[in-house]
Amino acid sequence: MKIGITCYPTYGGSGVVATELGIELAARGHEVHFISYAQPFRLTGREERIHFHEVSVSNYPLFEFPPYSLALASRMSEVANYYNLDVLHVHYAIPHSVSALLARQMLARTRRLPFVTTLHGTDITLVGADRAYLPITRYAIDESDGVTSISDYLRRKTAETFGTTRPIEVISNFVNCDLYVRNPQITPAIRAQYAAPDEAVLVHLSNFRPVKRVQDVIQVFACVAREMPARLLMVGDGPERSSAEWLATSLKISDRVNFLGKLDQVNELLPATDLMLLPSEMESFGLAALEAMSCEVPTIGTNVGGVPELIEHGVTGLLFPVGDVDAMAQAAVALLQDRARLRTMATAARQRAQKTYCASRVIPQYEEFYRSLLRDS
Repeated sequence: MKIGITCYPTYGGSGVVATELGIELAARGHEVHFISYAQPFRLTGREERIHFHEVSVSNYPLFEFPPYSLALASRMSEVANYYNLDVLHVHYAIPHSVSALLARQMLARTRRLPFVTTLHGTDITLVGADRAYLPITRYAIDESDGVTSISDYLRRKTAETFGTTRPIEVISNFVNCDLYVRNPQITPAIRAQYAAPDEAVLVHLSNFRPVKRVQDVIQVFACVAREMPARLLMVGDGPERSSAEWLATSLKISDRVNFLGKLDQVNELLPATDLMLLPSEMESFGLAALEAMSCEVPTIGTNVGGVPELIEHGVTGLLFPVGDVDAMAQAAVALLQDRARLRTMATAARQRAQKTYCASRVIPQYEEFYRSLLRDS
């Protein structure tokens, strides 16, 4: 198949999932065309059967806000027509599904171009639920040829928020279990770059938006650091980074916290850690936790959204109410001090990822979903 994919190319879950999906589809022999304003950050530009098409937006003095959605729709139709795409797959409803709808209508006289909308979370719970965007988001969802969501929680939330009765297929996020794995040849050396042999290594991975509650991460770690030798690796960047840095300094733990910025090869770093901290206010799935699980790293997180679908409390991780920093810290210390329990939980996390969330299990679900749309079109 020839598949067009549109996503936000920035450091965030929807962009990661869309990019990894394209990489996996290309590896299975499909031709993939990314259409966005910038190349997705996890693409190297050297992958076989993957092409990138930039969307250029003109800055006319008349436009206070350049009309990206219109430029995107135009570019979608051009790419689909020139390369004879079979299907468009857009990630994050606003504005991508609206642009795909326009592209489909632009080509309607000559051909049928079905498009799939994958809902990722804040496009529904924050942006789409905003009264200014709710009607257009509902319309785009209803007009999509197929809709998927990354968790059953998000499927239910979409129906509740928009009152839509159309079918929504749950196809979970995934991880390449062969790539996200402990490697005895390189993992010890990477760990040694950040911590002494007697230090525990905790990690947080996100885009540092307010919903991720990165200050809670720092507070949890501060409690851990008072009880045992430990290091914290903060992976990512975003608007809350400066406040997290300030808090680490004020709590006198800045010498134990490494802000690493955006990293492409997190698959090499995660196996070198012991515990993931994910105290988010909301997660529709929890991709960072899944990537950690595949690397035998349990997560201490919050019991919100789709996280309980991924993490079984007490088995593959530990879940607490939002903001309960003390409970999360106490649990982290107890787990890190009980190495046998930590090892058992780490093994269970890896097994859970392999059983349900490996790319080799999830990608065929997308392929069949595409085929079903093409059969019906």
